[in-house]
Amino acid sequence: MELQLLLLLAAVLAMDWDVAAQTETVGNSSEGIYLIEEREMMMRYYFPSESKFQKIQKLIGLLEFSLGKYRYFKLTKPSPEEAILRYISSNATFLIFQIHSQYQNTTLSFSKTLLPSTSGTGTDRGLVFILRPEQSMCTWHLETAAAEPVQSIAVPLSYSEKDPVPGGCNLEFDLDIDPNIYLEYDFFETIIKFAPANLGYARGTDPPLCDVAAGMDSRWRLQYDIYQYFLPENDLTEQVLLMHLQRMTEVPQVKANAVKVVTLTGDDKTSIYFSSLRGQGVIYNVIVRDPLLNTSTAYVPAHTYACSFEASEGNCSSLGRVSSKVFFSLCALLGLFICFFGHRFWKTELFFIGFIVMGFFFYILITRLTSIKYDVRLILTALTGSIGGIFLVATWWRFGILLFCMLCVGLVLGFLTSSVLFFTPLGNLKIFRDDVVFWMTFSCIAIVLPVFFMGCLRILNILTCGIIGSYSVVLAIDSYLYTSLSYITLNVLKRALNTDFRRAFTNVPFQTTDFIILAVWAMLAVSGITLQIRRERDQPFFPPHPYKVWKRERERRVTNILDPSYHIPPLRDRLYGRLAQIKEFFQQQQSVGERTPLLL
Repeated sequence: MELQLLLLLAAVLAMDWDVAAQTETVGNSSEGIYLIEEREMMMRYYFPSESKFQKIQKLIGLLEFSLGKYRYFKLTKPSPEEAILRYISSNATFLIFQIHSQYQNTTLSFSKTLLPSTSGTGTDRGLVFILRPEQSMCTWHLETAAAEPVQSIAVPLSYSEKDPVPGGCNLEFDLDIDPNIYLEYDFFETIIKFAPANLGYARGTDPPLCDVAAGMDSRWRLQYDIYQYFLPENDLTEQVLLMHLQRMTEVPQVKANAVKVVTLTGDDKTSIYFSSLRGQGVIYNVIVRDPLLNTSTAYVPAHTYACSFEASEGNCSSLGRVSSKVFFSLCALLGLFICFFGHRFWKTELFFIGFIVMGFFFYILITRLTSIKYDVRLILTALTGSIGGIFLVATWWRFGILLFCMLCVGLVLGFLTSSVLFFTPLGNLKIFRDDVVFWMTFSCIAIVLPVFFMGCLRILNILTCGIIGSYSVVLAIDSYLYTSLSYITLNVLKRALNTDFRRAFTNVPFQTTDFIILAVWAMLAVSGITLQIRRERDQPFFPPHPYKVWKRERERRVTNILDPSYHIPPLRDRLYGRLAQIKEFFQQQQSVGERTPLLL
């Protein structure tokens, strides 16, 4: 009987709640607040017990919030929720209510009637509620179109009349006041956009004009600090994301946990570009500051993994392609051999260097000029790189030009050295956004290294073997497990492939996994270099010219009849002899008639 009463009262209260919500949000009057308070008094009268009061709230789909308190809940498609916030302080001028989920969209609205100007849909969405005089209660409507329940987290935050209003001068997006950060990403870069803010104002007054002339009395004095926060590497769980989002919602937490990338003024465009980190969670937020009043407000944080959780191919859970794993695993095996034995096996090292040089430039060329699939490009790159390696070995064998070969070896080491320098914060300097300045500086650093070591070519060769060979292991690890060290060379490749990449900030996380892989890289490089220096200490600097050695041996065999090799038939005769033996092996033996034993 009690359950039936609960259901009946829940249905009646839900009808009243719809009317109240419509009156509160759409009508923008005090009647809605009166109906909500009356409804609550009725619930308290029938259900004085706190547990029953919460049960009836759940039945009518009501979520009660407190200022600054985070609440976890699940949204389902057939059961939208109503959010309510009571006991708002009279010092608060506006509220920001925000809701977050990992990858499934949720909708946040002022009412059940979804309008573009009063609702927002996405994984990170928020609404600004401008409070009226004497108002102490607000409501929002929450729902999702996803087929499965969506784990979400929401929080309301309040601000005073001196705090800037984020998105208060919005002219680009649908909401009248839009505090949201909009994300777009592709393989190369992630773009964040947001609407300009407005100055704060008291309850019941008109907002300051946005289109007035620039000056210290207008919104043009506001400044925007862009913050970036990296989630733990190789962790794609929604619990971790929702927990870390709590560190990026309020101004003090953002300043304490995130890294400030850049500061924009009122004259700058409200859009920033970052390098995309596929499979790595990143949270962005913007803090708008009023330098005159020394106040600040945080926008609604937005997150991305630069990949899709729902894609059938290449989603966040399976970023490493099979072709990439095979390609980089084979390169790592050859690189390990070069790391420890490259100087002794000089021709094998030359093949490895030629493979890197030709493969790198061919991949850039084929990617910029064609639109073929990645797997086909990788196969063609492997074939072309092999041709480049064979060509460099053949050049050494025939002509024996040591300086040319060592120039190629030194340029590969110089390329990696220059990439490491631009991997540091030096690469984000504004001067290097000019392609001419960047590539000139990059090339000069890459060329200086082999020139510096021209007096000790063996040391240069052994250093290249140890460092380049061990770095191939790092790239192989990245095809199985995310590591930021792969972006040492990937950032340069992206810039060569996409001219717009010059405007992107190339920040990457450096966490426990990266320190471990960096230690492995350093250990392999130092071990390989030390082993080769000790083993080659009493050996000739480089092997002799192969063609001259072969020519000298051939002349010796021709003139020295005591040399056993003098009596060896020419190569052509030996090949014909082998073919004849193979032919006889497959011929059927013919019968020669009856055979009888010899009688003595």
